[in-house]
Amino acid sequence: QVQLVESGGGLVQAGGSLRLSCVASGRTFMTYAMGWFRQAPGKEREFVAAISWSGTTIEYADSVKGRFTISRDNSKNTVYLQMDSLKLEDTAVYYCNAEKSIIPIVTKEWTSLQNWGQGTQVTVSS
Repeated sequence: QVQLVESGGGLVQAGGSLRLSCVASGRTFMTYAMGWFRQAPGKEREFVAAISWSGTTIEYADSVKGRFTISRDNSKNTVYLQMDSLKLEDTAVYYCNAEKSIIPIVTKEWTSLQNWGQGTQVTVSS
């Protein structure tokens, strides 16, 4: 198991930027692929972005391609989500996820995934 703690959320105007961070506990961080999901009020949790343990494989949801960038620093046990050109529809609670492979992060329903942080609220205003 791995414990995850997200931070960096907040209130931002449309068109602005935020950077989310997720710090993982333990010495096995670099064996995990990492993902970001989000859940807007009244909606299902949805995939946003994922990165393999080495950082060589990265996937994005179509809705954020070209605007969001996922990255990781294995020396700091941290994964980041840089969010630029934010839109009103990006408003959600953002969750960090860790799995042993990037494949389930990208392909499976979120209910099938195991390791989650507590979430951080991102609110985009007009």
